[in-house]
Parts: sequence; structure tokens; C-alpha cells
Amino acid sequence: MAIDEEITLKKLEVFLAFMRLGSLARVSEELGQSTVSVHRALHTLEEGLRCPLFKREGRNLIALPTAYAFAKHAQRAVGECEEGIRKVRELAGFDASRIRIGSLYSLTLRCIPQLLIALKMRKPDLQPDLTLGSNEDLLRSLADGRLDAIVIGVQSPIDDKELVAVPLFEDEVQLAAPLGSPYANMERVDLQTMRNEKFITLGEGFVTADSFQHAFRQAGFVPETVMQVGDIFSLINLVSGGIGYSLLPRRVAEFSTRIQLIPLEARYASHQQITLLVPRSRERSPNLLALAAECRMYGKQAPLK
Repeated sequence: MAIDEEITLKKLEVFLAFMRLGSLARVSEELGQSTVSVHRALHTLEEGLRCPLFKREGRNLIALPTAYAFAKHAQRAVGECEEGIRKVRELAGFDASRIRIGSLYSLTLRCIPQLLIALKMRKPDLQPDLTLGSNEDLLRSLADGRLDAIVIGVQSPIDDKELVAVPLFEDEVQLAAPLGSPYANMERVDLQTMRNEKFITLGEGFVTADSFQHAFRQAGFVPETVMQVGDIFSLINLVSGGIGYSLLPRRVAEFSTRIQLIPLEARYASHQQITLLVPRSRERSPNLLALAAECRMYGKQAPLK
């Protein structure tokens, strides 16, 4: 069905404002239009639809059931158009006031707060939105366009021509043990001595789960895993409660004083490279250039953040 030329996005905005406010005068005040213009927009919208939306009671317009039904679709149409305009302008680097960043939970103690503060100082009008999740979830959101950039940990360099990678720092994976464990006084832990111990790990999709598997492949055996959890904070609490051991990156040490992180022997070494990833198609976006610059500055600081 062809859309009548009387049906415009501007009239849909007027219509939705009236459905929300219920008064020609209030819509006129909110939109900065005369009440005559508001009334004309609603009347010609009805003509374009070839269907009544309102009935008149005295000086008032009363919405009919058709108006409520149409409002749901009109809201989606206006919302999709607004989102499309925002994405296109951001892609072109114009009028981009927000940046959507994804990150791992384990980076929220130092790395991400420092990056966000530095980014705000560089671009005070920029509003960052932060999403936390696993590597798998964040990579999917970046590919789908729901995120503009992500800061994650990787076991090996990203080999994807569609992405630009900016390394920040390297982190070492260590044994996470409750305080006072039999391994507490060891300078380095031999995983071979832990064949009979119970372990807790993060679920699939987290880089720390990949590090866990990598270390035990080096040790040559599959550990007894009594539980998988969906976030690093629950894992830390379970380790501190003596439910089992785990392998965690050194950066989480400050999250809890109730666990001890002990280095592994060199032959079991597993490292994570904390890396900013942005789509190559958008690498020249002013906001992403600013974020990448702050990540490079951050990478020049101390080895562990």
C-alpha cells in the first residue's frame, strides 16, 4: 500500500505528543507550534490515513480506539527513524554525543574508570554508555552495531580484518585460593600437585575461562570442575568460601581481601592481552579516535593496571 503524502514523520510526532499529553494547548506549548497548526496536523493525518482517529466533544478531541492502535506503530516508526539518523550521523562523525563501550567486569576496578575519566576530560560533551559482559557477548554486540567499541582480554592477537586492535596491557593468570590454603606460602604453584583439588570456573565465552583451559592443557590433565558461574564476583566469593580453587587474572586481586592470588610455574603460564577493538569501518570517527588515543596513553603507564 502506498503511503499518502499527508502522512509525514512530523505529523506523527505531533500525533504522538497529543496522545501523550491529551491537549492541543499542551502540545502547542511543548512543540512550539500554534494550536491551529497542531489541529491541522492531526486533521490532515486522519485524511491521509482515510480513517478517523478522534471524535470532538465540545472543544476537546477524544482519541478513538483507532488512535491507540495507530500510536503503537507510529512510535516504532518515529523511533526507528531517530535511531537511523543517530547511527548515520555517528558513522559520519557528525553530532555524535554518545559512545557505547563494552567491557569485562574484571576491568571495572581501575582500567575502565580511568579511561572514561580521561575520555570525558578530552571530550566533555561526550556521554559514554558502558555495557559489561563476556568476550563472546561483547564481540557479538560489536558486530551487530549495538556497541561502538569494546575493551576485552584475548589469549592471542585478534586476526580479523574488520577490526582495529589497540593493545593496553598484558595480564598474568594466577591461582586463586582462599586465605590460609596449603599453597599460601608457595612462591609459584605447580598445577601437577593439584590433580585432586576441586575447581570453579567462569562459563564459556569469558576470556578467563579460555585462560583456565589453556593452563590445564599445559598441565596435561582436566581438573575436577565442581561449578561454573556467570560472573567473576560470584567466583571470587565461592573461592573465598573454600568451595574450590580457580585461575584468575592478577588484576582482580584488589576486588577481595579474602582470596590470595599465587603465580603459576612458568610452564603453565597463561596471559591475557587487554585490547581495545573498534570496527575498521569506523576507526576515523572522532569519538573512537579519542578513545583509541586514551587507550594508547593508558598502555604507556605501569605494566599492570
